[in-house]
Amino acid sequence: MAALLDLFWDERFWLPHNVTWADLEDPAPGVEYPKAGHLLRALPLALGIFVVRIFFERFIAGPCAHLLHIQAEVSRRAQPNAVLEKVFTSISKSPDVRQLDGLSKQLDWEVRKIQRWFRHRRNQDKPSTRTKFCESMWRFTFYLCIFTYGFCFLWQNPWMWDTRQCWYNYPYQVLTPGLYHYYVTELAFYWSLVFSQFTDIKRKDFLIMFVHHLATVTLISFSYANNMARVGSLVLCIHDTSDFLLEAAKLANYAKYQRLCDFLFVVFGAAFIGTRLIIYPFWILNSTMFESWDIVGPFPSWWLFNSLLLVLQVLHIIWSYLIARIAYKAVMRGKVSKDVRSDIESSSEEETETSQSHAVSAKRENGTNGHFASKPWTQNQESW
Repeated sequence: MAALLDLFWDERFWLPHNVTWADLEDPAPGVEYPKAGHLLRALPLALGIFVVRIFFERFIAGPCAHLLHIQAEVSRRAQPNAVLEKVFTSISKSPDVRQLDGLSKQLDWEVRKIQRWFRHRRNQDKPSTRTKFCESMWRFTFYLCIFTYGFCFLWQNPWMWDTRQCWYNYPYQVLTPGLYHYYVTELAFYWSLVFSQFTDIKRKDFLIMFVHHLATVTLISFSYANNMARVGSLVLCIHDTSDFLLEAAKLANYAKYQRLCDFLFVVFGAAFIGTRLIIYPFWILNSTMFESWDIVGPFPSWWLFNSLLLVLQVLHIIWSYLIARIAYKAVMRGKVSKDVRSDIESSSEEETETSQSHAVSAKRENGTNGHFASKPWTQNQESW
């Protein structure tokens, strides 16, 4: 095991030439550099954040939902049926024509009755608007707080105004308490998202977002371990800029303030595109690819991190296109579109039941890795 760890943390890969881990272990008195061991402190903090979230949703978000008259809908439950339940849980939540015909013969039920049973069964697991409101209110609160803290912290530091400061004297850059708290809190939050995905509203992109959270945890951890925390803090702040606006738009939607929701969506779209298509490539990528090359020079992990940051930029372009497309359709239709990360059990698979064809017409959403689809949410049974 020790040999494997030594191989993994090979300083020839992680650090610039002629720099060793030993050089970073014993700094001058009063000086501290980031160490991989610091990251373990994020795990108990992640558990703490998860517990705080439970109390927040129950004692703060819940009463807010009550004040806004957002109640937990009571869905009609499907009558117990062992055969249909087995099909629902292990084969398909929306059986096709052939399966419907087979079940009709097996149970001696009309196809329309079977279709109705599956619709009720799907809606039975559908999370209420109140549940979604409480989840979004927690995310909005955390995103807003962490963005405010990060922005105020970076405002006082020189590398926000001159990104070359991210690379001067690298990797011998002092870890300040503010930078440490910012990094560890962000890491703990993403760890909490990894844990809470198993209790949150189930979404169609569950696996994609699970991988995304793990990838984020990995990037934050490794960038901290080899002391790229300065430029990492800029990346974190840029990505936090638009997140709370999206959650605010969801809250307005759940509360049925449509005009406010549309306005917040426009602001979110402008912030998202401005930060991720303008600031990120021309400010962050320019620094990590060119300024660091001039000041520090490339080394193996430099290539790895820049490759990952470029992949992230490709995703930014894709997501920005989807947001722009929704904005265009919103102008044409007069309403903003719903979040594509629709709840699995409340996906808009509303059957058009016809006894002649026994067909099921499913309205499918396009997967967009955590952003939006292209139908007005008011035309669907479920929204963001």
